[in-house]
Amino acid sequence: MSPDDPPQLPFAPLEAPAPFSVEVVRSPKRRKTVQARLEGETLRLMIPARLSQAEERRWVEEMTERFRRTVQSQAVDLDLRAASLARRHDLPTPASIRWVDNQQHRWGSCTPSIGAIRLSRRLAAYPPWVVDYVIVHELAHLVETNHSPAFHALEARYPRAERAIGFLLAKGWGEEQG
Repeated sequence: MSPDDPPQLPFAPLEAPAPFSVEVVRSPKRRKTVQARLEGETLRLMIPARLSQAEERRWVEEMTERFRRTVQSQAVDLDLRAASLARRHDLPTPASIRWVDNQQHRWGSCTPSIGAIRLSRRLAAYPPWVVDYVIVHELAHLVETNHSPAFHALEARYPRAERAIGFLLAKGWGEEQG
């Protein structure tokens, strides 16, 4: 651990949980929608009977990934992490912070007027220092709403910012941020 590394925060490890067993239920009554729910360690996937095997495989993969991210994100206490990072980096604490599933083109978003931060649940699969960077990035937006030099100075308070940006760029952040 180098002097630039932040002290460890309480953070559940973001390891992939044991794979779910998947039970596919085909229903002739179901016409268009696909539904999934976790029952113990079994992901029960209800699909229309008319779906092809290829469509079934695609839905099994998509829903398994979605539920894996949900389980991983539940292990993270976002309120505690945001408060700790805000204190450490002299930034405001958000009024709310939560995971969302509807952000396909960004890692996080912020509504400064109400102090709300939303993080893409896709982040739950990434290392804790990357999640922390995105939280600090959004906390900085509570002070500076744009990406001005003042904003970047606030963001740079996080010692692993450059490394996290590199990680996110490798995951496609560059194309997503336009």
